[in-house]
Formats: sequence, structure tokens, C-alpha cells
Amino acid sequence: MSLCSATVSAKMMAAYNGGTSAAAAGHHHHHHHHLPHLPPPHLHHHHHSQHHLHPGSAAAVHPVQQHSSSAAAAAAAAAAAAMLNPGQQQPYFPSPAPGQAPGPAAAAPAQVQAAAAAAVKAHHHQHTHHSQQQLDIEPDRPIGYGAFGVVWSVTDPRDGKRVALKKMPNVFQNLVSCKRVFRELKMLCFFKHDNVLSALDILQPPHIDYFEEIYVVTELMQSDLHKIIVSPQPLSSDHVKVFLYQILRGLKYLHSAGILHRDIKPGNLLVNSNCVLKICDFGLARVEELDESRHMTQEVVTQYYRAPEILMGSRHYSHAIDIWSIGCIFAELLGRRILFQAQSPIQQLDLITDLLGTPSLEAMRTACEGAKAHILRGPHKQPSLPVLYTLSSQATHEAVHLLCRMLVFDPSKRISAKDALAHPYLDEGRLRYHTCMCKCCFSTSTGRVYTSDFEPITNPKFDDTFEKNLSSVRQVKEIIHQFILEQQKGNRVPLCINPQSAAFKSFISCPM
Repeated sequence: MSLCSATVSAKMMAAYNGGTSAAAAGHHHHHHHHLPHLPPPHLHHHHHSQHHLHPGSAAAVHPVQQHSSSAAAAAAAAAAAAMLNPGQQQPYFPSPAPGQAPGPAAAAPAQVQAAAAAAVKAHHHQHTHHSQQQLDIEPDRPIGYGAFGVVWSVTDPRDGKRVALKKMPNVFQNLVSCKRVFRELKMLCFFKHDNVLSALDILQPPHIDYFEEIYVVTELMQSDLHKIIVSPQPLSSDHVKVFLYQILRGLKYLHSAGILHRDIKPGNLLVNSNCVLKICDFGLARVEELDESRHMTQEVVTQYYRAPEILMGSRHYSHAIDIWSIGCIFAELLGRRILFQAQSPIQQLDLITDLLGTPSLEAMRTACEGAKAHILRGPHKQPSLPVLYTLSSQATHEAVHLLCRMLVFDPSKRISAKDALAHPYLDEGRLRYHTCMCKCCFSTSTGRVYTSDFEPITNPKFDDTFEKNLSSVRQVKEIIHQFILEQQKGNRVPLCINPQSAAFKSFISCPM
């Protein structure tokens, strides 16, 4: 299937440049175009491929439904065997403190099955079509491991949708861990952007005495950019542009919120088969520190994507570290191999200077003395940036120009996400995304109506002042417990774990 029409609508470009919403004149495609299929290369596919989740499309749901008593019984039994249940009056998590009795009694299997069957029955009254999907229940299974937790693919018993369930284990071991998890939870509930993963739900917590781990429900994505890069799936220039556009669009939003991701890498960029991309895993994210005298954690960012200022021991850094990571990923999309793949941080720095040349003293002004000495001891290197043209045939002048603006040694001279989005290399990526992939524009009988803001920011910024008064594990535990309960007010029936599920027993024993 070909990509969306490359015809640039004059009115869309006027909307982009002038900030006014317009219907694209002469654009008479009334159906949605999709980018070529990008299968998750290393994930098991069951044979009903049309049931893979496509955000925003009718195909996103394969609900548990029944049209006969036997189908109802089978669906209810399958739901009872699943990991999630609609919340009970006394939710149960089998995680009592050592030496204590278990928490409130677990629902008996019959009660669990009845609750799940009731949820299925209620859903059946809302949806009475797609009979072929009635028994199409995928097993719960692990799909990934983040910086601080394991992620499973599970079925939401309230509507039959497949979702991702992330377990945050051992949350309350120490104050640092508590604060980090609370920050990530607050961020996931704060985010409202199509290219940033956010929380759909948080599972109902048990009584605070048995509250040891947190379970967050997010949208289920099919693959990630790492799996796609190492797969045999062909990546056209248009794929690269639409992926890079979405990464920078999401990052512009995060940076506008004052948030540094600090672990941008291909594995943290989730992708669906229609090429929609979302930034995920905020376990290392934090608010930008404006006071340059305050030291920041240096054990951040996976080494291959780590900016030179971190490699050189700078005690303070900015959102520019995320741009460096994206530059490395951009080169990886073009060349289908890691750009700077070193065995150690020192060798990582050497590979960077092989490409960029020996940095000036001004560019090294924030580096520690040992790192400066290492650079100055070595031979003076000339830049070898033209080698970027050899990444692939897609490494055009425009591509290499943008890449060179991202891979700048001095972070103060590195391009911002906002300015990168204005680079002409991304014009086609923007057009394709907003013509057939986004949720912010829509089609009518007369053409496409484009949003007035293609790359939105957030206002106000993410507020992390809540962290300043957190002084004990017990205090944070109580605040998080209350925060989760407040998130559930006015929402749907809360979810809790089904401890009878075989999948759950496997889930809780997953290594971190």
C-alpha cells in the first residue's frame, strides 16, 4: 500500500504557517490512508491480524462478547482466568508485609468468575456485533521490561480491550524509590499528547498495610523502534521522516512541560502497525533543573545514546541531552545500526570525537577535569561529518544537515525540538502524519480539516513541588495511596488483580 498522497495542500501549509484551521481544498479522499504495515518483528501474532490494536480506529477493540449460552460460559470462564477483575468491595493483593497475616480474603473462584461474567454481560448489552470475535481472547503475557518494572499485555474485563499493565515493584523500599515512582505516576496522569504514553488507569490499591506494588494500565502498542530497526522490515525515507517527526513532536511537548526524559532510546519509542509512535518509560524522567549550581544524577541515559556532556561528567545538563539521543536514533534509522556502539563510556566519548572532532575548550567548559585531560592528552582530531552521507542512500543533504544540528558537542549550540520540527526535512513527515495518522485533524465530505496547532505544547508546566515536602517512606506511601484513590473518583468501575489467575502468579514472579 502506498503512503498518503504527497500532494501538499496549499491551505494546510497556510494553516501551518499562519496558525488558522482550514479544510484542505481539492482533497477528496474520504477514507483514511495508512502507512505500510510494520509488524512487531519479535512478538507472537495470533491469526486474527485485524484485531491488533490501531489507536483511534474501530479495529482497536476485540471485545469479549457472546451470542449463545455456551459462548457466554466460555467467555466468562476465560475472563475469570484472566489477570484483571472489576474491583471488589475489598480488593486483594497477595503482598502482606513479612510476618503478617494475608490481607482481606481473596474472592473465591466462583465469585471471581461471577464478577467477570457480570462485566462481560454488561458489555454484551452495549455491543452486539462482531460475533467472530466472541472467543478471541488472547492470553495474558509479558511484552517488555522497563527501567523499573515489567509490562504485560492483558484484557480489560470491562470492555474487552487489550491493554498494557505495568507493575512497579518494591516501591516503598526507600525514600528515593518512593519519590521516583510517585513522580512517574504523576507524570503518566499529567500527559495528554498523542505521541506520549499516558496512564489509562491505575489498579485499585489494597489496604495500606498490604500496599507494596503499583499497577498502571496504559494503551497497548504492538512493537518498538528497536525491534523495527533490527528487523528485515524495509524502512523507506517516508517511514524515517514520519517516525522522526512524531519523536520530536512528543519531545517538544515533554520539554514544554519542563520534563527531561533522560532515557530516550529506540526501545522506549513504542510503535503500532499504522506507524503511530509514542514515547514511553518515564522511570528516569525529571523536571529540568534551572539552577546550574545544583548537581544532577549522572547515571542516566543508556550509554549508546548518552550525550557528551554526561560522558564528560558535567554536574548539570539540560533538555539538550534528549536531543542528542534523538540524533543518535535518527542516524540509526538511516543506517540500521547503532551510530556510537562502544564498550565503555570512555570509548563512547572517543567514538563521538572521531566523528565530531576534538571539541573546543568552550564546548568542554562544564566537563570534569579528568574528562578534559583525557581529551587533551589524545591527538587533535578533525571533524569527519561527511561520513554521515554513507549511512544509506536516504542520508540526503537535508537529512545530514538536520542530523548535524542534533549531534553538536556543545549542548548550548544543539538544536531544540521546536527548531528541529521547523526543519524542511520534516515537512513531508508532518504532512503525512496530519493527513492520515493523527487524531487532531479530521476528514469531512469536502476534504481534510487541519488543526490550528500541529505541534502543541502544554501549559502550565508539570509541577514537581510536591516532592519538596516528602520526608518519610510512610508519608509517601499514604500520599500515593490517596492519589490513586482520587484518580479513580468518577471513573469507571475500578480494576483489581485476580489472584486466582495463573498469569498473575507468573506476573508477580517476573524478574526485574
